[in-house]
Amino acid sequence: MARPQNRTMFVCCQCGSESPKWLGRCPDCGGWNTYEETVVSEPARSMVSLAIERSQPQPLPRIAAEKFRRIRVPFEEFNRVLGGGIVPGSLVLIGGDPGIGKSTLLLQIAGMAAATLEKVLYISAEESVHQVKMRADRLGINNHNLFLLSETNLGSVLGSVTNLAPQMVVVDSIQTVYLDGVASAAGSVSQVRECTLQLMRLAKSTSLPMFIVGHVTKEGAIAGPRVLEHIVDTVLYLEGERFHAYRLLRATKNRFGSTNEVGVFEMGGEGMLEVDNPSQAFLTERSHSSVGSAVVVTLEGTRPILVEIQALTTTTSFGLPRRTANGIDFGRLLLLSAVLSKRIGLALSNQDIFVNVVGGLKVAEPAADLGVATAITSSLRDARIDPEAVLIGEIGLNGELRSVNQIQRRLNEAAKLGFRRGIIPKTSGKMKLDAQGLELAAVSSLEGALEAALQ
Repeated sequence: MARPQNRTMFVCCQCGSESPKWLGRCPDCGGWNTYEETVVSEPARSMVSLAIERSQPQPLPRIAAEKFRRIRVPFEEFNRVLGGGIVPGSLVLIGGDPGIGKSTLLLQIAGMAAATLEKVLYISAEESVHQVKMRADRLGINNHNLFLLSETNLGSVLGSVTNLAPQMVVVDSIQTVYLDGVASAAGSVSQVRECTLQLMRLAKSTSLPMFIVGHVTKEGAIAGPRVLEHIVDTVLYLEGERFHAYRLLRATKNRFGSTNEVGVFEMGGEGMLEVDNPSQAFLTERSHSSVGSAVVVTLEGTRPILVEIQALTTTTSFGLPRRTANGIDFGRLLLLSAVLSKRIGLALSNQDIFVNVVGGLKVAEPAADLGVATAITSSLRDARIDPEAVLIGEIGLNGELRSVNQIQRRLNEAAKLGFRRGIIPKTSGKMKLDAQGLELAAVSSLEGALEAALQ
């Protein structure tokens, strides 16, 4: 029998598009210099296919749903993001910057799951079992139902899974494992795609929940072909600043729940700790006498979170003033600066403007517009914002204040933390709102909001 011949293909490392020749720009995703040369073996798929018992069609009423009850771990923030717990047979991909805490979080989850499940297998393809053991000792994890394996060959990994028969598997990470039947290096487009497909087939055929760790690129996207995110059931991102203690776990894809939920954790010496009240945590070090400091209520999924937005304006030393945004969209900062200059008459053409969201949180929704604009005005005029007021509202190009969704939930959260005033859009004030002890100031324009907020 003739030996199969390998062929050379160029594959886009972002979307997985294939081309027989190198292209400077991918015609599918538009990425530049993303094509990588890879060796493709025609029978690779049959060589590495798993010997899994093929499923048979079943009538819908005969399919039992009890076996797919979610597995809950004593980490409510984690359960929240997944939609209520771990779904049997699900393949979950978690990504994040290096050192953000992905391995720490998953080792904690594995240790918690081992307390209720018979066997949990943690596969480390980057560290030895002794290194993982040292981390487990630091986290206080010592469970006989948690098994460790240091292996990079996915064939050996699948064999260990079959022999051990665990109830949950963690693979850290997908870019460091490889299949013998694929003629390319570990981490390449072909290897990542084939390894993920094999794990997906095993998870679906055995109802085995799996977590895989994915590296990210310098742009923050998960490395490897885009098809990787299409294969898995859930894609989680662990976000946060490396020099801040708080971490946010966010779902960008979830076949078993909402992608609007977010989990808040604090990185400590004993690992990830749940933050039950994120609003109180983000406002812990807030000074009531500061200038250029405003409190806004942002929604992360269904959870309202109060955060402090600080702004600083200073006369520029150069011909072109700087605009620096940390935690908010840079384009939004430019828009608000233009509205303040045109509609309010602030002289910002010679001012450097710096805006920062305290705690490392990233605020994307426009409900924080009023807080950002008020903080900039406060710093420029050197006037203090009412420390007992929260600011909620979107700003239009004409300086009008527009309503935002879930206004009642935002006000309830502000009242819980002891705030006494709420500056909201006038259109929201027409609703039947329960003020919860708050004095509501409903204004229709940015100018009116500034008069109500600045002391």
